[in-house]
Amino acid sequence: MLMLTSTLAIGQDKDAATAWKLIEQGAMLVDVRTPEEYAAGHIEGAINIPYEEVAAEFAKRAIDKDTSVVLYCRSGRRSGVANDALNAAGFTQVYNGGGYENLAQSGKSEQSQK
Repeated sequence: MLMLTSTLAIGQDKDAATAWKLIEQGAMLVDVRTPEEYAAGHIEGAINIPYEEVAAEFAKRAIDKDTSVVLYCRSGRRSGVANDALNAAGFTQVYNGGGYENLAQSGKSEQSQK
């Protein structure tokens, strides 16, 4: 039997409502897709750091390891990889917001409920 589990947390989190609560509380919002994907559309206020560069870029920018961060990508897979990389680098408040479309739609419904 093939086991599809891993010791890494890839794919965890992804609850859009939780992600939006964190964003509303001031979490740094990071789009970990390619610059081309980001340019084609992104959530307002998000910065673009491709997932494979996120840990090095956070270190370069001297971002505090206790900074609240919400990551997203197209489906949640790359943001899961980025989440694991930041956790491994010692960041303690990182949340995988999942996929762009789901997060964006959820944000619109959150805004309409206010």
